[in-house]
Amino acid sequence: MAFTLWNLFEAALLCLNAVCVLHEERFLAKMGWGANANVQGFGEQPTVKSQVLNLVRSIRTVMRIPLIFLNIVTIVVKLLLG
Repeated sequence: MAFTLWNLFEAALLCLNAVCVLHEERFLAKMGWGANANVQGFGEQPTVKSQVLNLVRSIRTVMRIPLIFLNIVTIVVKLLLG
């Protein structure tokens, strides 16, 4: 089994799916990463934690519809080509 571009695509797709299924109230809030965890004042530098939370929220917002399409394409290709 060789490392191909298709394997890299599948790995990235699985990681994006993993980020998108994280539930903010059930999972992230228990770790202290809830919606109100990144309160900061004006002029303060954003912390790494708040930047990661913003990245997770952005991925969930922007990639929802494209991920559905990419998952369907991946499933069809796997079914046709094995």
